[in-house]
Amino acid sequence: MEATVVALRVVLSLAVVFGLIWFIHRRLTRGGKARNAAMPITVLGKQAVGQKASVVVIDADGTRFVLGVTEHNVSVLHSSESPAAAFAGVLATTTAAEPAEVVPTPVRVAPAALADGLVVPGSRVPGALAGSILSPATWRQAASAIGRNR
Repeated sequence: MEATVVALRVVLSLAVVFGLIWFIHRRLTRGGKARNAAMPITVLGKQAVGQKASVVVIDADGTRFVLGVTEHNVSVLHSSESPAAAFAGVLATTTAAEPAEVVPTPVRVAPAALADGLVVPGSRVPGALAGSILSPATWRQAASAIGRNR
């Protein structure tokens, strides 16, 4: 009888301790979320430039900062308006206009203009794939380079 009373007291004490820990944890995490909502800071990227030095890009309340971070110092290397905030400002100032009708106009191209590297949009130029991965000549050139190295 006495052992069961002691066991119940231990279980009740553990339940009170765990309940108190859960309550404190919940209270602290709620406060952290409210603090983060008030001052949104987003780390956009980090690049190490040495063993104990790095460059960090952060976005804080619509301003983008480039920070130099060392073991003992943090310095602002550059700051500017965030591209998202700048874009929102541009959208707010512009008004929606009806798109103008685009009418294609025929263009005559002299052969000399093609030789100078001028290309008219929409026109087909012989060798337009030259140098791209889609060009058969590029694949032939790659195969011959591999064959020479064997």
